[in-house]
Amino acid sequence: MNVLFTSTFSGGLIVSAAATPLAARVQDTLCDFFSSRSALIDAVGGGYREAVSTLEAFVLQGGKRVRPAFAWAGWSAAGGDPQGADADAVLRVCSALELVQACALVHDDIIDASTTRRGFPTVHVSFAEQHRSAKWSGDPAHFGTSVAILLGDLALAWADDMVRESGISPEAAARIAPVWSAMRTEVLGGQFLDIRGEASADESIEAAMRVNRYKTAAYTIERPLHVGAALAGADDAVVDAYRRFGTDVGIAFQLRDDLLGVFGDPSVTGKPSGDDLRAGKRTVLLALALSRADRDDPGAARFLRDRLAAANPTSELSDTPRGDRFVEAAVLTDSDIDTMRGIITDVGAVEEIETRIDALTESALAALEGVASPKDVAATGTFVTEEGCITDAGRAELTAMALAMATRST
Repeated sequence: MNVLFTSTFSGGLIVSAAATPLAARVQDTLCDFFSSRSALIDAVGGGYREAVSTLEAFVLQGGKRVRPAFAWAGWSAAGGDPQGADADAVLRVCSALELVQACALVHDDIIDASTTRRGFPTVHVSFAEQHRSAKWSGDPAHFGTSVAILLGDLALAWADDMVRESGISPEAAARIAPVWSAMRTEVLGGQFLDIRGEASADESIEAAMRVNRYKTAAYTIERPLHVGAALAGADDAVVDAYRRFGTDVGIAFQLRDDLLGVFGDPSVTGKPSGDDLRAGKRTVLLALALSRADRDDPGAARFLRDRLAAANPTSELSDTPRGDRFVEAAVLTDSDIDTMRGIITDVGAVEEIETRIDALTESALAALEGVASPKDVAATGTFVTEEGCITDAGRAELTAMALAMATRST
């Protein structure tokens, strides 16, 4: 299969993954895994093949491959040998992170009622349209949501299968098991915090940062690096440095995403312009804007809250069997979005986010600098085991990746 998708890092930019050896190997590894499930899927029949093919296309035809890249870089920087006997098994574990990501995205699109992802209809929207076109009975939207939930669940189950069948040593499997479990728990917890924050209209910066920490940073960079360190058998000093680095870079990544969700170019991001505002997402950017507007321009603060309330109306109690009857959300106009963008910029929230991204990136790089390299140990005679070092090449690669994440445009 010759599928183009976007991924890893060169000169501070995210480039075509088809041009990078690691991304091509991740692609082949995922294709092999899907092929290994083909007979079982066909045996189920009844349209299951078509449904799973949609998941397969979702995984193979898009995405930045950030998580496998960080897991692999973490493993190799901590002493893993990319040419070693266990490299293919390690790559299968790293590639399994893409299936965790697929689960998170498919379910997140349902939760956010998103209609597009990477410039294409979201999975639940695609199946709703299939139902509608076929003129089947029942509600097309409910059908689409139901199928997408199942496919997201399947992706998460298959991620675990891929790790279990990877071929890593029993010792390595035991080391990564608690890390993998923590990652799954954290990303689901982060998603819960996000949902709760929107429902409760929580405006605090602290709450938004907590969502960033657990919904994005933990499973995007921190835990993939931790998985890589565990696969390499790295000691606590490396793990601690990776986790501090990963948390800071992951939050910087999400803060950049907050900016793109309001100011991004749809032709580049694949999402409608101002999508986060239309969805009323409680981001750090918005929390900062509200806090600063309360102080400097109360009228602007009222406008932001009014528009957010319109995008996320409260429910009314209902006697219908389905429970709450929700007031239909208002569609924010392009003029509304432009005004909200102007307020966010004028009160200095954009500038503050850029400052935070810079500070987080600097903090992340400092975390790596605190870990010795094998060359330093040899030169100084310092007693540090190999498991407590990060190679110079690995440090340079992680530095480049951090800078790319902080300056991306997609």
